Amino acid sequence: MQNTLTYIFLFPILVALVMLFIPAERWKIFRRLSFAAVAIQLVLSVILALSFDKALTSSSWSGMFQFVEQTDWITLSLGTSGSLKIQYFIGVDGISLPLVVLSSFVLLIGVISSWNIQEKAKGYFILYLILSSSIIGCFIALDFFLFYLCFEFMLLPMFFLIGIWGGKRRSYASIKFFLYTLLGSLFILVVMIGLYLSVVDGDANTFSLVKMMDGMYESGSVLDPNSPQLIFGYSARVLAFIFLIIGFGIKLPAVPVHTWLPDAHVEAPTPISVVLAGLLLKVGAYGLLRIAYGIFPDIAIDYAGLVAVIGVLSILYGGLNALAQRDLKRMVAYSSVSHMGFVLIGLASLTATGFSGSLFHMISHGLISPALFLIAGVIYDRTGNRMMENFSGLASKMPVYTFFMAIFFFAGLGLPGLSGFVGELMVLMGVFKSGLISFAIGILATLGIAISAGYFLWTIQRMFYGKYFVRESAWEQHMIDLTMMEKLMLIPLAVLVILLGVYPRLMLDYSNETIEFFIEHVSRFSQ
Repeated sequence: MQNTLTYIFLFPILVALVMLFIPAERWKIFRRLSFAAVAIQLVLSVILALSFDKALTSSSWSGMFQFVEQTDWITLSLGTSGSLKIQYFIGVDGISLPLVVLSSFVLLIGVISSWNIQEKAKGYFILYLILSSSIIGCFIALDFFLFYLCFEFMLLPMFFLIGIWGGKRRSYASIKFFLYTLLGSLFILVVMIGLYLSVVDGDANTFSLVKMMDGMYESGSVLDPNSPQLIFGYSARVLAFIFLIIGFGIKLPAVPVHTWLPDAHVEAPTPISVVLAGLLLKVGAYGLLRIAYGIFPDIAIDYAGLVAVIGVLSILYGGLNALAQRDLKRMVAYSSVSHMGFVLIGLASLTATGFSGSLFHMISHGLISPALFLIAGVIYDRTGNRMMENFSGLASKMPVYTFFMAIFFFAGLGLPGLSGFVGELMVLMGVFKSGLISFAIGILATLGIAISAGYFLWTIQRMFYGKYFVRESAWEQHMIDLTMMEKLMLIPLAVLVILLGVYPRLMLDYSNETIEFFIEHVSRFSQ
């Protein structure tokens, strides 16, 4: 398995470089090359998962990662101040591996969804492959600089993919997305610099996330937990944790820094909404888990209540906004804000059950939300319209479409037997078991599930039941059931949602040892 992670990470970039030399008018070859690149990425990810040692344990973070590749990358002399050393340092554990497999799978679904892209196809698929590598890079990077580089590289292709191939208000949505995520990145950058100046590997400062999580601080440094410095009267570690909550919270997104998401989703083409909801939001959640909670567990304990309040506000505010929407795609976008709030309260619980629930919910949402955007895209592709009041009784005209809609809507509202139920149940169990956050958080989060049932069931009632009706007679000829290509995308998503709902161990067996070690790591600071 030597260098397999590198192949998964960089192969799409290599294919994108090859595309640069292919004439733009040969647009069909770009989608085929993109499909091949991401398919190979998925195959290698599955091979990696089959070779992963689920029972691996260690006494430190440095021993918890597998398939590690580490080599010096950039070394700059800083004169009397020493040198700046950046490493190509990658690896996976039980937290990141499921997200790598999820990413490869969703990216493949995105390519299939992009099959009809003909306008400026060369640029579209090159940007898509750059985005693919950047997402994978975030989940496997063990050097903070490499992580940050991939985190930033996601921003540029997504900006252009929305801004060029998006809807009527694409310029507004893409600029808003760019500004929000750039602001979040600046908060993360400040923390990265502070950690580099505080953490050492031998005699030299390091960007190694592993050393940071293992607490290899230089005595007296700005973020040394034994003697943290004060900045404007506040502990530097507290400020760093809050900066990370803001930075990754924007990408998650959490209320009140969520407003870029509905606009980005509504204006983005369907394939980009699939990737945005399925993967980019998970990068924000992963950053919180890996960096904020992994490096600052002492502050995470003290501020568990704050994170839980932000999470439950996201659940309720996102749910109520979804309930008020008339646009099907905007409703799904607000439902994502609500559902990602469960990830926050699971993390805030600082329990093994809550952490496992958050990770499982990330995977589950990474399957359900792309499917929901594909469902919205089906109607839009046929009519150019997504307003719910313009459709009724679709079940009689499009029964297969209705069948898949029902699976993913019920998964989204947490029906037992589907993956959405498992993640939410584990999160709530973790919250109620936690001694760090109020019991009321769990009660309010449960209310959020009832709200999600409201907007999903109301959408079913309005659009799929009753007498068949479409607003414009010109749409009638286009109201056909799912095509083979659409079924090809929705069937594997439905199978995985059901499979994880009835057999959650398929994912949990990979993460259990890592989560247990994570909680032991946190518990050292709670004594």
